[in-house]
Amino acid sequence: MAEPHVFAVRVYYEDTDFSGNVYHAAYLKFMERARTELLRAQGIHHVELGRDGLAFAVRSMQLDFRAAAHIDDVLRVQTAVIGASGARLQLGQSVWRDAQLLVEAEVVVVAITREGKPTRLPARLRNLVR
Repeated sequence: MAEPHVFAVRVYYEDTDFSGNVYHAAYLKFMERARTELLRAQGIHHVELGRDGLAFAVRSMQLDFRAAAHIDDVLRVQTAVIGASGARLQLGQSVWRDAQLLVEAEVVVVAITREGKPTRLPARLRNLVR
């Protein structure tokens, strides 16, 4: 996957804190939605994965908050697949308002079974890395 996937999200009142800035945990929701939409754009749906007994768990996430978003901002969440091996899928994510980078993240998710044990990524997920 050469180009990052792009997902737009609008900031609502519920996403902000008392200062009017987006609460830091709201960015995690935005990025989770963007990861889901990246898979959906590739024809991979969580419901189907669930039927196959597969789910994802975030293994690690490193975030760098650079600037704040505010109510009514329209943000762009970019997601790029960096690597895939074994049970791990490595992603780079960034949140932008126009040309301004607001948040940058490195995320590792792992494929797990219903019992919560790591399992190999299906080929169609490994193939996202080219």
